[in-house]
Amino acid sequence: MTEILRTIAEVRAWRQGLAADQTVGFVPTMGALHAGHISLMELAKGHATVTIASIFVNPLQFGPNEDLAKYPRPIEKDLALLKAAGVDAVFLPAVEELYPTGASTFVVEESVSGPLCGAMRPGHFRGVTTVVLKLFNIVQPHLAVFGQKDAQQCAVIERMVRDLAVPVEIIRGPIVREADGLALSSRNVYLGAEDRAAAPLIFASLQAAKAAFDGGERDATRLAAIGLAVLESDPRIKVQYWDVRDAQSLDAISTMDGHDALFAVAAYLGATRLIDNIVLPRP
Repeated sequence: MTEILRTIAEVRAWRQGLAADQTVGFVPTMGALHAGHISLMELAKGHATVTIASIFVNPLQFGPNEDLAKYPRPIEKDLALLKAAGVDAVFLPAVEELYPTGASTFVVEESVSGPLCGAMRPGHFRGVTTVVLKLFNIVQPHLAVFGQKDAQQCAVIERMVRDLAVPVEIIRGPIVREADGLALSSRNVYLGAEDRAAAPLIFASLQAAKAAFDGGERDATRLAAIGLAVLESDPRIKVQYWDVRDAQSLDAISTMDGHDALFAVAAYLGATRLIDNIVLPRP
């Protein structure tokens, strides 16, 4: 049976009721769940004896012109999916529960959060780190699972946990894709038929750059240009960035030599912003 917890007090009471030898795996989400999220739940279950998920559409990580108001919130469907997945508890806080009136304390990571999505969405990662640290303090998990599709978010949270000595192990779950390569995302539901047909080019661009790497190309600028050219072949796709970065630090690199590299892309199809990435081990 999946317990539904709506307040911090209820979560803490649930947490205190667990046996001392139980390990807690936590999967924070914003809801609108899909098979990618469920894969994270399964990963948590494989590493912990008890699993808890949260569903919270975090207003702090949305910019003034972003889709907070229309972000999908199919809560009954989400709860049914979590129950079917065997999740032990779900935390469903109201905004007022996590951000009391007058809340003025925030968590800011100042390095890994800077490039890529951080440059395009000012304040986004401040919202992510603030809510994640708060959720960690409430749930007190032994481990937490995040999806690799949000690679920069994973890197920022890993840095925060390291720097602030938070006793939580971070596990990355692999990207789950549609048959045509499109990474699963809650925002995919916004895509019209023609935009959806073009969307697989995002992954195809990453695969094209990987093919060049496999063929011996090591120059980061040339690899990014190869990927970018694939997306520029379709005028529907408006590229926000296509970049090659060190996979851990997210520093810019000029060559693949000596680096595990992140190939990362963000692009718009209509009003829908999609992101994707692959990681290549150092040659």
